Amino acid sequence: MDIEDKVVLVTGGAQRIGAQIVRTLHGAGMKVAIHHHASGVAAEQLAAELNGVRSDSAATVRGDLDDAAALPGLIAAVSARFGRLDALVNNASRFYPTPLDTATATQWDELMGSNLRAPFFLAQAAAPLLRAAGGCIVNLVDVHAQRPLEGHSIYCMAKAANAMMVMALARELGPAVRVNGVAPGAILWPDRELSDTARQEILDRTALKRTGAMEDIAKAVLFLVRDADYVTGQVLAVDGGRSIQQ
Repeated sequence: MDIEDKVVLVTGGAQRIGAQIVRTLHGAGMKVAIHHHASGVAAEQLAAELNGVRSDSAATVRGDLDDAAALPGLIAAVSARFGRLDALVNNASRFYPTPLDTATATQWDELMGSNLRAPFFLAQAAAPLLRAAGGCIVNLVDVHAQRPLEGHSIYCMAKAANAMMVMALARELGPAVRVNGVAPGAILWPDRELSDTARQEILDRTALKRTGAMEDIAKAVLFLVRDADYVTGQVLAVDGGRSIQQ
């Protein structure tokens, strides 16, 4: 099947890296379902932009990923709109510090929910459509799944489990469905302020000594969706060589 006939759902697809993934997959010819929760205006603007390029090629779907019971409805909405689903990109994520002395059960639930529970149960809900299409799943993991970030233990544990999910679901959903991940490094700086010194220290721990771009992540996702027919159970590090440094 030509890629122009394929449909992808990108969670958290209205802004930042998610929006770049949407634009890149759409630019390659795919139809895109842009998931959002609180970013409805940005999602609708992005869909309108893409439909202006190619009519009837983009739609928005709203859903609270914290509500596991609502996730099958999110997949059903994509199926009702486009009639199929070929790829699920689990991009949506929460990220904030949780120092051990002050971490709360609510923070645990939020970080584990967005980074682990939601991707798993979305994969469960999407599996019948993906099997029928011979499709794939791509999870957004993180360099910190392997290299813990100080003060962010819950987030790092959630992403480490997300990386294991890639391998586990690749075994369980094969041979019909491929499951892979992309682990970004220094692409976007966090919302909290980092000093120039702190940023430089991070870059000094990468082989390429510079930040990456959102396009680097989106192109890696496109490769795993479109070109990697014999790749499954892998997490592709797009981190400028951070993962090979001490």
